[in-house]
Amino acid sequence: MRALENLKKHLKPGHVYRRVNLEQWSKAIDRHLQYLVKEGVLQKMSPGLYYCPAKASFGEVPPDDEEIVRAFLKSNDFLLTSPNFYNSLGVRTTQLYNKRVVYNHKRHGEFTLGGKAFDFRLKHKFPEKLTKEFLFVDLLNNLNDLAEDRQEVLQYAKEKTLKERGPMRRFINSYGGERTKKLFNNWLRQEHA
Repeated sequence: MRALENLKKHLKPGHVYRRVNLEQWSKAIDRHLQYLVKEGVLQKMSPGLYYCPAKASFGEVPPDDEEIVRAFLKSNDFLLTSPNFYNSLGVRTTQLYNKRVVYNHKRHGEFTLGGKAFDFRLKHKFPEKLTKEFLFVDLLNNLNDLAEDRQEVLQYAKEKTLKERGPMRRFINSYGGERTKKLFNNWLRQEHA
């Protein structure tokens, strides 16, 4: 029992742990993890991934999405976003999606971690922080995946993108797909025609 108590001492509420990171404090890690999950000290999020719940006055606090992704990828090199963020751009998107998109250099595919859906996408380049300009480019890159009226969204996106063409050109050249680059160049040509 002393080894189990020693393991418990190293668990901090609100943190996500990989099994491999907890092995240093237990010689019977699988048995101890099973016991801690049964006791409610840990929650199993996916194979090899555990969450130590933080408590609040209204109950347990769910893990932070960035904390989950960081532990899952074993890296800080990712960008976490969601199609829901497009709603802040003023381009007439209103849908709510139960999906988080993770641009990264390691994993590809859809994973459910702690009951949340994450869409991991391999991408060679993405900014360190989410910006309005990147969201516009991301919206244009993923236009066909949206549930909204694409033509209406495209019209509003065109107006807003052309208003800030300088910064947008840099972001589109850096992060836009071929279709997005072609669309932007067509908008510029139409404006000068």
